[in-house]
Amino acid sequence: MGKRWFDLVVSTAALLLLWPLFALIALAIRLDSRGPVFFRQERVGRFGVPFRIHKFRTMVDDPALRGREITVGNDPRITRVGAVLRRTKLDELAQLIDVLQGTMSLVGPRPEVPRYVQQYPAPVRDKVLSVRPGITDLASIEYRRESELLARSADPERTYVQEVLPRKLHYAQQYVEHATLWTDLRLLARTLQVLLSR
Repeated sequence: MGKRWFDLVVSTAALLLLWPLFALIALAIRLDSRGPVFFRQERVGRFGVPFRIHKFRTMVDDPALRGREITVGNDPRITRVGAVLRRTKLDELAQLIDVLQGTMSLVGPRPEVPRYVQQYPAPVRDKVLSVRPGITDLASIEYRRESELLARSADPERTYVQEVLPRKLHYAQQYVEHATLWTDLRLLARTLQVLLSR
């Protein structure tokens, strides 16, 4: 079974199975704060083509509070329900829609916003963007407490660009070079193990 067919089968089955959970999450978000259920943001996809990623909204829908594209520690923009969704990673489940649409894969390098992609070295950018971005990858597992790490920095933006991002790109290159269906299954299993342990 090819990677795309695997993505289609699993994402379709997961959406059918999880729709009651999606409905509960949507209800909780709407009761907790004003705004849409989904948060949409432009990310860079395969071959550099931009797309709008789906996430369950975890922050207040206030244009005055927008701006920073990384989340640091106890960000005041995060809602009560949003804090739970982020801690459990349930906000990321909405990306099953992106997998079904074909802009993402279940496993692959996490998609970045355009301004961070512009800082990728050219050979690295070409390699990382040669595959569909994923809901999970090794970097997602290793940096699952990224916001806590950045909260300890005097300059979170600089720490992300100079320390975290290069390491994520290293993991992404490794994935592209050695990706197989077996690799994807192992990363999915490891991701589920981490989520359940939380």
